Amino acid sequence: MSTFALIDGNNFYVSCERVFNPALEGKPVVVLSNNDGCAVARSQEVKALGVRMGMPWFQMQALARKHGIIALSSNYTLYADMSNRMMAILRQFSPHQEIYSIDECFLGLDGFNLDLSDYGQQIRQQVRRWIGIPVCVGIAPTKTLAKLANHAAKKQPQWDGVCDLSSLSEAERDRLMDGIEVGEIWGVGRKLREQLTAMRLSTALALKQADTAFIRKRFSVVLERTVQELRGISCLGVEEVASNKRQIVCSRSFGLPVLRLAELNEAVSSYAARAAEKLRRQFSLAGAIHVYITTSPFREKDPQYSQGITIPLPEASDDTSKLIRAVQWGLKQIFRPGYRYAKAGVMLIELGPAGNRQSSFFTDEEKESRSSKLMQTLDSINRKMGKDTLFPASSGIARPWRMKQGNKSSCYTTDWRELAEVRC
Repeated sequence: MSTFALIDGNNFYVSCERVFNPALEGKPVVVLSNNDGCAVARSQEVKALGVRMGMPWFQMQALARKHGIIALSSNYTLYADMSNRMMAILRQFSPHQEIYSIDECFLGLDGFNLDLSDYGQQIRQQVRRWIGIPVCVGIAPTKTLAKLANHAAKKQPQWDGVCDLSSLSEAERDRLMDGIEVGEIWGVGRKLREQLTAMRLSTALALKQADTAFIRKRFSVVLERTVQELRGISCLGVEEVASNKRQIVCSRSFGLPVLRLAELNEAVSSYAARAAEKLRRQFSLAGAIHVYITTSPFREKDPQYSQGITIPLPEASDDTSKLIRAVQWGLKQIFRPGYRYAKAGVMLIELGPAGNRQSSFFTDEEKESRSSKLMQTLDSINRKMGKDTLFPASSGIARPWRMKQGNKSSCYTTDWRELAEVRC
């Protein structure tokens, strides 16, 4: 029987800020998007005031003055570094890890002969002790149920941050699911939630008990798979790409071991170009990119090494040259000579609709237009003439634009000039 854990950082961006500024603990804090536009992270105190995710800052000015809301500019460099640290810690708890977003990952726990609730508490304590980030853990026999368990661990204090559905009886699990709104299920968006609610399938339990043939005919095989997962039948492995466009993965095992950085550069550049093509195909932009390299665990006599890094982008993009440049920089940070690398991969994360592109004061709109036309031409030729008819010969010449960050915290962990100061 499969077992999965979903670990999620609580109010992640806010938590990152609180690690380095403890004075923010217990206070209403909101982190704003690029150009200080709208809320992208909210502390529990801000949520209690009714501030919605994505709410524009100008609309909450009166509320902020009344309740003393502290607004911070996004510090994606800090958040990405804290994410890398958190994922590195979590990687120690299982050989099977899938990074789902900047603050979430799945761990495969198949065959772990131990008390999983206690194991979940060990995970929480170690992450909190080592980097100061509070997390919750959901454990279940499927990925969809693990996400649901994580939701319960966050919302219901009796779980103390760890909800292990695999330890519950079927009746206990059903009672828990009966109290969870259907829109909280992984992959059920707003429109689908409205349709399901209109059909009296308004809770996780109701969807679990729905007729699978009807669900497949009325909706899709994807939702049918969700129903099966709610019933405890695992349909998604740790390595699979999420179906809801929140990430795009391109990874390959090498035909022969790779030892040189130059060859790894070629590989990850190729994967980034392929991922960028998929990104444009679904009309999305990526806010960050993750690259990883690993040796083969099956070559037991070889020295073993596995590492990954998340690189935030100054502005969300679908430009191949920008993504290649970012991924090559990341590769240089994690590459270590002397290892026989067996696999590398690139993952685009923090995806959003292309129509929501947010420009800054420094954005060159003419250059962005030329870039868009170039990418359209590249995709058109490759579709017509075959894959890789045209492909990038270098990492490109894209340069980052500064964005408005009126109240940005320091890059405490990535810039020597901005290290935290201790006075005693």
